Amino acid sequence: MSKDSFPDGSDDLDRRISEAQEKHNRGISDAEGRAEGRGWAVGIEFVGAVLVSGFIGWAIDNWTGLGTKPWAMVVMLILGFMAGTRQAMKASAQFDATPDNDEDKA
Repeated sequence: MSKDSFPDGSDDLDRRISEAQEKHNRGISDAEGRAEGRGWAVGIEFVGAVLVSGFIGWAIDNWTGLGTKPWAMVVMLILGFMAGTRQAMKASAQFDATPDNDEDKA
């Protein structure tokens, strides 16, 4: 038995992997890839807004000595969630308005 074959009789693992990758890549159009990328970008922006604002609230609670613990962090998390939601809605409205969404339908 060679090092490129399996006991069940299949051979050349690299060839099978490349065939599977080609099959997968043929199933995803450029428009779908762009849409997926846009979705990831919106999600990352949302999570980033919540995390950054939460960190700012935590820093206010722990480093300023104002006695706000845990309220500054709670308020900043809520504000971050609101800002992330607003940004996601704004971005999705912009994506819906762009004409390149319909280029594959022509």
